[in-house]
Amino acid sequence: MEYLELFLKAIFIDNMVFAFFLGMCSYLAVSKKVSTAVGLGAAVIFVLAITVPLNFLLDKYILRDGALESWLGEEYAGYDLSFLTFILFIATIATMVQLVEIVVEKFSPALYNSLGIFLPLIAVNCAILGGSLFMQQKEFATISHAAVYGIGSGIGWFLAILAIAAIREKIRYSNVPAPLRGLGITFILTGLMAIGFMSFGGMLTGGDEEEKKETQAAQVEKEKTTKEVAENTNVTILK
Repeated sequence: MEYLELFLKAIFIDNMVFAFFLGMCSYLAVSKKVSTAVGLGAAVIFVLAITVPLNFLLDKYILRDGALESWLGEEYAGYDLSFLTFILFIATIATMVQLVEIVVEKFSPALYNSLGIFLPLIAVNCAILGGSLFMQQKEFATISHAAVYGIGSGIGWFLAILAIAAIREKIRYSNVPAPLRGLGITFILTGLMAIGFMSFGGMLTGGDEEEKKETQAAQVEKEKTTKEVAENTNVTILK
């Protein structure tokens, strides 16, 4: 249930496009046709699914303060390599993007040509780097949590670009006012879709409320026990 909740939150609530507006460059440029949107979306899912777990391992065993101590010994306990976070994260992402580019060019030349410059630009896509940085910020306990979050984030971005591409294909036959044609109507549609995705914000809050109530109840019980112990101690002293 924990993994399912994390997966759904990454797709609908913490959507890279509609919640954080990351990856907007390729989202707007490659969403004119559904076929190209599907290809780029699949590439983003693959890159996020691989890079987020890999960067989790880099963060846990190399970048964190004192991380080297766990596998190199106590003499490395004082080393803090967190200043290398962006360099190593981007290097991992660039490597995976190169792999995707080679595979797409080999097996689907038409898709490779239609994506053009935006395929190698996945390496500097804000959504890709954002997935790894959000993973680091959330401090996941295991690599499986990071993998689920990476896949969910990729699917969320895929759904966003697929939805806007389908709408843009249909809207070509609509009578859009001249000043709003092109990016104007696209920005409006993106804003409306973002408002729609905001409605998912309360979808998974029931568990949080119950957990908060349980925490408050435990705190009250602890304070009550402490008070009783203090009163018993005072009575003993007076005797």
